[in-house]
Amino acid sequence: MFSSIDYKKELNPAQLEAVLATEGPFLVIAGAGSGKTRVLVFRTAHLVEKGVAPERILLLTFTRRASREMLKRAEELLDSRCSQVSGGTFHSFANSIRRRYAEAVNLPRFFSILDQDDAENAVNLVRTQMSKQLDKRFPKKNTLLGIISKSVNKGISVDDVVCEEYPQFAEWSQVIEHMKQEYIRYKHSLALLDYDDLLVYLRQLLQNNKEIRETLSQYYQYIMVDEYQDTNKIQAEIVRLLASTHNNVMVVGDDSQSIYSFRGAHFKNIIDYPRIFTGTKVITLEENYRSTQPILDLTNEVINSAGEKFDKALFTRNGGETLPVYVDVYNENSQSRYIVKKIVNLMNEGVNLGEIAILFRSGWHSNDLEVELASSGIPFVKYGGQKFIEAAHIKDILSCLQIIYNPLSEIAWQRVLMLVKGVGEKTAMQIIEEIVRQRKGLEIDEKIFQKKPELKQLFKILKDIDWTVEAPVKILKSVLDFYTPLLMDHYDDYEKRLNDLASLENIAQRYASLEEFLTDMALEPPEKTLVDKGQKTHGENDLILSTIHSAKGLEWHTVFLIYLAEGYLPSYQSMSSDDAIEEERRLFYVAATRAKSNLYLLRPQIDTSPRRTWDTSGSMYTQVSRFLEEGGILSKYVTMETDRSGYNPFRSWEPKQPKEQKEKFYDDW
Repeated sequence: MFSSIDYKKELNPAQLEAVLATEGPFLVIAGAGSGKTRVLVFRTAHLVEKGVAPERILLLTFTRRASREMLKRAEELLDSRCSQVSGGTFHSFANSIRRRYAEAVNLPRFFSILDQDDAENAVNLVRTQMSKQLDKRFPKKNTLLGIISKSVNKGISVDDVVCEEYPQFAEWSQVIEHMKQEYIRYKHSLALLDYDDLLVYLRQLLQNNKEIRETLSQYYQYIMVDEYQDTNKIQAEIVRLLASTHNNVMVVGDDSQSIYSFRGAHFKNIIDYPRIFTGTKVITLEENYRSTQPILDLTNEVINSAGEKFDKALFTRNGGETLPVYVDVYNENSQSRYIVKKIVNLMNEGVNLGEIAILFRSGWHSNDLEVELASSGIPFVKYGGQKFIEAAHIKDILSCLQIIYNPLSEIAWQRVLMLVKGVGEKTAMQIIEEIVRQRKGLEIDEKIFQKKPELKQLFKILKDIDWTVEAPVKILKSVLDFYTPLLMDHYDDYEKRLNDLASLENIAQRYASLEEFLTDMALEPPEKTLVDKGQKTHGENDLILSTIHSAKGLEWHTVFLIYLAEGYLPSYQSMSSDDAIEEERRLFYVAATRAKSNLYLLRPQIDTSPRRTWDTSGSMYTQVSRFLEEGGILSKYVTMETDRSGYNPFRSWEPKQPKEQKEKFYDDW
């Protein structure tokens, strides 16, 4: 049959094999930057071109945008028939099937789907109905829903989830399990479904109804799944059941980029695929269209040490001779200053600021860097969690400091007072009325303090501090003494938030006045929208700061990967589990393969973070990440640099408005 598409011209040999392979099960291991989306687009067009009815091809993806983009490209490649291909996310597909067969799983034809907020409120309602006298340390509604959701998606008990991720709630694991069951009954009684239910009921439908399972399997003759390494156990079972009559299923993914276990993704799904689907043909895409060969040599070596994997060795025709750069910097602030210096150099060489990214394992790792960038007037956006000063607990602390600096800050008072035990809206408004509107300052009516010891403690601290004399770090320590117990009461994940408080203290040490500190901390707020994979939502002249998890699927001319030290990458939380360490390795691999031309790997020698390794002399040192010590990486695959400069305890400072920062940066540059 004549083809309107020249597949041999458009595809490399491995891609061509994957596109033309149609009958039976296939696993496409698509290395980073190897064109997996191109394979799915061309294979969709090929199936339609050879006469398969478009609606009988099922393409499952993880975002609606990805599905729409693939089908649009296939339509442009062939014709409008491709737009009729059955596709979408697992959840949208599950929803459409479930509405068709609702009665088969004992649900009414019409039911409502709860979004995240509604689901949290439903859990909270169950929580309140079960007990009105729960301990104040009992997990809050968002944490409860997270525990229940992970139990469902991972196929494990609530007790296992609590032991693995929330050990502080171990004494209540049976109570939470009971709440989970009550939550399920509550939803069912009112014809409500949350996102997890969509998958659970579809699996139940396929498992328990042979006739329906075979009807659906025979209808969807060809099944394709994108990003298979990110599927959870339920999604993998759904794919297996849908393909039960023909096994014409191709999944595309990269075992080396399986990094979402915290969302329920199951690494074994892709590893065990050839065992589950007998006769699977494994096709490996190894030609990379993104990075230079020296970067690929390093990433190949890193992943080569993985305990369980599919063998592959990425290569490119792009050439390039610049080795990745490994930098030993003195400490966290030296790391930040080194990056600022390199960014200016790169821009002088013609690299756009939006083509540069700084990646890190956890959001708080960029705390010092954010302050340094803001002080230098370099515009940036941050993805993967909140910007440092927008985190609730940091806002709490800064509100306390703002009150010390300006007792008439009504907004700051409202935030701080609502943290204090025994203070409700009525009491808060009474205090604000006296301090702000009546201008009484801190000398308010003593009767307000009756039976409110925490409130009395707060006012004593505020009265004892003279911000015109005391150093910011000393003021901050006084506030932290008061705030830390409140942190434990208000936030289930307070242990993680302690990292940010320690980072804030380290940053404060570099300032000579509270005014200077608060001014530098008043940064421009970032965009609220997280980056859409493959589609920039920021200005071209904004530097990118991102967690590694949020950077997956993206690429930049230059990437700085920071805090490559034991306890950071790999995270200290992963040290006790071999599987967790392997996922940390894959995180490193994902981060490094985002770089197209330049890759900088930085490791602070001296640790000023909350977790420190002390030697006998009292100094603080970090050990280089194990992923750089394996396979001779530091001796074979990188250029070594050392920056032993310390930092000035007090930076020079000139007041500047946040809106002027971007203009100042470009004027200076």
